[in-house]
Amino acid sequence: MGKGKTVAITGKGGTGKSIIASLMVTMLAKRYPGEVLAIDADSAMSLPYTLGIQVDPKKTITAMRRSIVGYNDVKKKMNDRPMREVIRDIVHHGDGFDLLLMGRPEEPGCYCAVNDLLRHGMDMLVQDYRISIVDGEAGPEQINRRVLKDLDTLLVVSDMSARSLETARGIVKIALANENGISVRKAGLVLNRVKNDQPLQALVEKVGVPVVGSIPEDPILNQYDREGRSLRELPAEAVSIAAVESILQSVLAD
Repeated sequence: MGKGKTVAITGKGGTGKSIIASLMVTMLAKRYPGEVLAIDADSAMSLPYTLGIQVDPKKTITAMRRSIVGYNDVKKKMNDRPMREVIRDIVHHGDGFDLLLMGRPEEPGCYCAVNDLLRHGMDMLVQDYRISIVDGEAGPEQINRRVLKDLDTLLVVSDMSARSLETARGIVKIALANENGISVRKAGLVLNRVKNDQPLQALVEKVGVPVVGSIPEDPILNQYDREGRSLRELPAEAVSIAAVESILQSVLAD
C-alpha cells in the first residue's frame, strides 16, 4: 500500500457511517501510528465524539475559509506559506491519528476560488499520510460538494431498508459518473446492523456495486453508543470489530 490512499464513507443518515469510520481509524492508528488522517466532512461533526477526542470547534476548514474571505492580513500570512502547511494549523491530534474537521455548512455566497484553494491544500495534505479515512455527509450531496476529488475507495453504508438502499444507489450513480472532476477508483456497499432481516437481493443488486462486507447488529457497540463512550475502547469481543476488520482488509488489499 502506497502513501496517500483515501477512503470515503457515506450513506443515508443514521446508517452508522461515523461509527464505521471511527472503528477503521482506531484499527489503522494501532497499525500505522502517526500515519493516519481522519477527515470529518459531516457538518454534524460526530467523529470527535465517537473517537473520544477533544477538539477546538473553531479549528475547521469552514472557519479558515471565513478568515481568508474576511481578513486581508490573514490572506497575506497564508500566501507566504504552502496551503498544506496552513491547513496543518487546524489539524487536531489523537492517539496515533490526526483529525481534520470540515465544520458547519458554508454560508450563502460564492466562495469558489477559496474553496478550490482549500481543496487543493487538502489534496496535498492527504499525501503526507499512509491512509486517510473520510466520514462524509449523508446522501449524495457530499459527492457533489467535492470535499476530495480523488478517492481510492468509496464505501456506501446501508441498513436493510429499501429506502436506505435506494439512497446508496443514488450516491453510487453520482460517484461513478466521474463528472465535475470527481474520480472514484472503486466503490463498494457495506450492509450495517444486519440481523435476520436480509434485504431483497434485487434491491442490493440495483445499487450497482459489490457488497464488500456485512456488519451484524452489535449489542456491545450499541451500549457504548448509548452511554457516550469512545468507540476506541470497544472490546475485542464486540462482533462489529471482526466485521469492520474484514472490510478494512479488503480496502487495504487494493
